[in-house]
Amino acid sequence: MDLTKLLKPKSVAVVGASEKNGFGGDVCRNIITYTKDMSRIYFVNPRRDTVFERKCYPSVTDIPDVIDLMIICTSQKTILPLLEEGAGKGCGGAVVFASGYGETGTEEGIRQEKELLERAEELGIAIMGPNCAGYVNYTDHVYAFAFISAERDRKGNIGVISQSGQLCLSMMECPSMKFSYNISAGNAKGIQMEDYMEFLVEDEYTKVVSLYIEGVKNPSKFVEVLNKAAAKKKPVIVLKAGRSNKGQAIAASHTGSLSGSDASFDALLKKFGAIRADDLEELTALSLLLSTIPRLPDKAEFASMNLSGGETAICADVGYLNGISYPDFTSETLAALKEQLPGYATPNNPLDMTATLSYDADLYAKVLETVMDDPNVGMVLIGYTLLYEIADPAIYYMYEGIKKVAMKKGDRCKPIAIIPFAENTRNPEYQEKLFRIGVPVLPPPVYAFKMLKKLADYINFDYSSVSHEIALPQRKSDQTYALSEHESKMCLKEFGVAAAEELIVTSRGEAEIAAEKMPGAFAMKIESAEILHKSDVGGVLLNLKGAKEAGDAFDLIMENVKKHCPEAGINGILMVPMLKPGLEMIIGVNNDPQFGPMIMAGMGGIFVELFKDVVVYPAPVNKAEAMRMLQSLKAFKLLNGYRGGEKYDIDALCDTIVSVGNFAAANKDSLKELDINPLFVYPEDEGVGVADSLIVKYGEKRRC
Repeated sequence: MDLTKLLKPKSVAVVGASEKNGFGGDVCRNIITYTKDMSRIYFVNPRRDTVFERKCYPSVTDIPDVIDLMIICTSQKTILPLLEEGAGKGCGGAVVFASGYGETGTEEGIRQEKELLERAEELGIAIMGPNCAGYVNYTDHVYAFAFISAERDRKGNIGVISQSGQLCLSMMECPSMKFSYNISAGNAKGIQMEDYMEFLVEDEYTKVVSLYIEGVKNPSKFVEVLNKAAAKKKPVIVLKAGRSNKGQAIAASHTGSLSGSDASFDALLKKFGAIRADDLEELTALSLLLSTIPRLPDKAEFASMNLSGGETAICADVGYLNGISYPDFTSETLAALKEQLPGYATPNNPLDMTATLSYDADLYAKVLETVMDDPNVGMVLIGYTLLYEIADPAIYYMYEGIKKVAMKKGDRCKPIAIIPFAENTRNPEYQEKLFRIGVPVLPPPVYAFKMLKKLADYINFDYSSVSHEIALPQRKSDQTYALSEHESKMCLKEFGVAAAEELIVTSRGEAEIAAEKMPGAFAMKIESAEILHKSDVGGVLLNLKGAKEAGDAFDLIMENVKKHCPEAGINGILMVPMLKPGLEMIIGVNNDPQFGPMIMAGMGGIFVELFKDVVVYPAPVNKAEAMRMLQSLKAFKLLNGYRGGEKYDIDALCDTIVSVGNFAAANKDSLKELDINPLFVYPEDEGVGVADSLIVKYGEKRRC
């Protein structure tokens, strides 16, 4: 549905306009305070002639103008008749504050919500809400927001969407934040969160999209919008509730949203380069950082400039802990710094400039320019606490030095950010001055460097290197069944996963004959889709040789299985050559109900439970993505020859991950889970070996 009349209306009717505290009064106060042109703003209340000395109409029908947007401040029972009335005046959007709909979880609330949405769709009216706080369009000065906010200039380039009205207000009241839009979507059942995201991603005035969500209602649209934002290189920052079990429960009860697997959600964001914020402070600070700097750094390499040794040490330590890269300065930069700084200063990155520069704007500018001109540096971090109550002359000289460099270099100026070392009350004058020259003031170091690492990851994200497809599922059954080990291996083999030659025997005689053809030692395993933990029932024997051992093993395994699982369906006994030892890895798939098959890779065997060194990524994947998955593991050092050790066949391992991803994508509607554990990875050019595999599918049992 077109959102133009909802979010960019030319004419607005406030229904339920009032002077009292509450939705009707607060909306009117906000409009009067912030709207520059009131000529097409109309107040509606049948019981009043005026509201705040402005004419009040008895109904929407009585307004002598077409109406694009209705801001409905009245109770639930009035909503449907008002939509009918508005449609007759050309209304294309409505903000519905009223609650008592689907968020209650009651049958009546759900029924009324369904009725509201169906009628709105028939009338062609885009509904914001219900149970929302409205929105502000700062670009066009449209103030359809239910909460009173402090008067100040907030026009900027951050587009906010929130399922929480209070969090929306909290971001609005952050002094440094400046917005294109601030949208409190509420239940988001008419126009969904994903629709607002798409609008802001395509909006020319929005530089950064900041999102608080409690669940994804339209996975395919969500993926589509993330893909679109990634292609445009427009940052999307997401704060999502539901990481914990309690968080999921709270989110569900609050909006009726369903929280999918958090690991899957995180993997999806990484695939498309979106940024995950952990709390509101980080969401606002990241938004401020990305919206303020004139452009992204060309490289994720940072220089830190400070006025004391203590500040320099903190930046070095906290930066290191967060994986920040401080490149060495070039010899030319070091030589210039030695000339510019006092003799007792030791030029390094991070740089202690000494307090000498505190009161010399020209020298400060010269040193800043020297550091900025270093080809190894992508962004400059300046350490200083902007104190409010203490009149610190150093703030003036520092700002003047920064401004001088910013003005001189213009578009060639590399991004700069200020890092305070304590969260004192900030000097708003200089914070605003720095903002106006494109220099954000970040939180103190722990938050700041955590954010800068996320900025670095965003800079390094290469959209051209990722597969843009996501295998979104359409599950048609809740029944599940497992494939046997052999069936699982054969299904995977069709997609290029390596599998040793193996056969199924159904008698002692067949086992003895087959043993004679085995090139070396072999294993024998019960072949049954109904026995998933074969070792637990004595269904596995290893390192067998010759016909007699094969025959005895057959008898023993069958005896064990009949004793422990007398009802299990048995296909026979699987005979497979013993694989040579290698580095044990695991490759698995879990099919997320919203975002589809998620590939898991990590250390295998007992280590997957012990170390939990795993990575999750959406299927399908290309080879470059498979490599990045492996590189994110601590175990990658082992794969790559740790401390001069054996290098393993990473290329073959990547191929296997790609093949598993292709299988998972092809079976997205029927696959429940997949497990290859262990997968033996051999030295370079020697490939991999699948020791065991399990596939569980939805539906009634059939072949792949």
